[in-house]
Amino acid sequence: MSRTTVASGARAPDGRAVLIQVAALQSGLGPVHVATRDGVLCALGFDDYWPREQAHLIRRFGLVQFEAGACADTLAALTRYFDGDIHALAGIPTDPGGTPFQARVWRALCEIPAGQTRSYRDLAASIGEPAAVRAVGTANGRNPIPLVIPCHRVIGADGRLVGYGGGLHRKDWLLRHEGARLF
Repeated sequence: MSRTTVASGARAPDGRAVLIQVAALQSGLGPVHVATRDGVLCALGFDDYWPREQAHLIRRFGLVQFEAGACADTLAALTRYFDGDIHALAGIPTDPGGTPFQARVWRALCEIPAGQTRSYRDLAASIGEPAAVRAVGTANGRNPIPLVIPCHRVIGADGRLVGYGGGLHRKDWLLRHEGARLF
């Protein structure tokens, strides 16, 4: 699976390709693809969204070489999660990139315990930006590492399931898997 891809006009700082190791596992929601750089998770996506995640990695890093690789620790944690250990993803090292604002939102997402939900309004307030509900929603939607950065735990203010890049059927499945109370 070794291949090198170059984003239009992009160049790695030293001219060399950034090595991204990719692997996949089967889950109750279909194939889940993971990408690591130097052992750190930088992207995750369901099968039907994986091409979008690869394009994101190319935009982010420029010259990229994707190789089938040993993401063994991440795959093992994901397997434990799908097998019922809803806390298995907590220790995975991540590097989602993003803007400083996105990083604040993504850190706040990681503070939502498995089995619980927050509204976009609650999430905005938790980062000290109560008026930034839409911006928080946009940052949530740009999360390149769903599941591990648990954007699926954010719901509408009225308790409805809204806005999940992997599809609302997956968001519903994940929240039920974690034992969240749904309205």
